[in-house]
Amino acid sequence: MVIRQFTSEYSWLSNFYPCSIYYNKKYYSSVEAAFQAQKCINDEEQNLFINLDAGKAKRLGKKVKLRPDWETVKEQIMYDLLLIKFINNDELKTKLLATGDDYIIEGNNWGDRYWGVCPPESEPGKNGLNRLGELLMLVRSSIR
Repeated sequence: MVIRQFTSEYSWLSNFYPCSIYYNKKYYSSVEAAFQAQKCINDEEQNLFINLDAGKAKRLGKKVKLRPDWETVKEQIMYDLLLIKFINNDELKTKLLATGDDYIIEGNNWGDRYWGVCPPESEPGKNGLNRLGELLMLVRSSIR
């Protein structure tokens, strides 16, 4: 089976899904907020993301000055945050493991071809890299 979008029964796969994330000595309300905060150069800027919901965090993350090594570290940071999300929440971990060997695609219509895949093609490599889907499958494998 293929999971093609993080909606409805799979909304919990989304980085916008509310969950407590403790990373670099700070608590965030979602993977998205924690991820966007890691783009920042200093603690003061990262602190701006602590109480933000995912949507506001994503918008603010587009305005911050990126740390110089961002392109090199962003995938490892995403993996770390996803691992925290699923290891620290038994319900979410159970759901992720219940997907078995299903292929996970972060299908989206907002044009994110790095982390996801965009219509009209919904297959990795055809219209997106699906890095988020790939990392979720790696986290699932690591948890097993």
